[in-house]
Amino acid sequence: MSPLKLSINIDHVATLRNARGGTHPDPLAAAQAVLEAGADGITVHLREDRRHIRDHDVERLRAAIAAPLNLEMAATEEMVAIAERLKPADCCIVPEKRAELTTEGGLDLLRAGPFLASAIKRLNAAGIRSSIFVEADKAQIEAAAALGAHAIELHTGAYADAAPEDRPALLARLAEGARIAAASGLACHAGHGLSFETIGGIARIPEVSEVSIGHFLVGQAVFTGLPEAVRRMKGLIAEARAG
Repeated sequence: MSPLKLSINIDHVATLRNARGGTHPDPLAAAQAVLEAGADGITVHLREDRRHIRDHDVERLRAAIAAPLNLEMAATEEMVAIAERLKPADCCIVPEKRAELTTEGGLDLLRAGPFLASAIKRLNAAGIRSSIFVEADKAQIEAAAALGAHAIELHTGAYADAAPEDRPALLARLAEGARIAAASGLACHAGHGLSFETIGGIARIPEVSEVSIGHFLVGQAVFTGLPEAVRRMKGLIAEARAG
């Protein structure tokens, strides 16, 4: 199998910073540290309420890092305009609700309004690789292809949160979703809630080319440091991919 890329979501470094105000810990310093430890890219979610990552963080990251920057965002005029201005390598369209603690599921493309198609078209025209965060559902994945997205990101939250005995069935559904994505001409990424314990199953799906992991690694950094957490995750990915 081809190597599996690891993009590190540094949102919750900003959460820690914002808890006390000021500038520490610095998301840019975190991005530089994880890239030095072997990460393949950086992911940030610029939420409408700016609860963690802020506009200035995205601007600094875009200017300072050479690795691919993946901007997660809602499909709104404000966010598309920011993406068009900053031109990150990738943009992933995600559902967003003000009251949620974290993203709760994939975007429902069958009920999406007309602006989503316009957003994807504008991102593509700006030279940004567009992706959509979806459940492993055939109709949703095929709808993403019809919208002109370059990729999907499969929502792995249910799999990651499940009891060990319940994971095989959920993993099989994700694997089938990845196969549908490949057959539809889409690159397939995956993310949400993944940990050292759950990454192996995802990494063994050959059609998945990239995973995005954030909260777990930032939490693990409390015990081992961020670079060591990233190195261990990279090692587990490589081991699963080779096996």
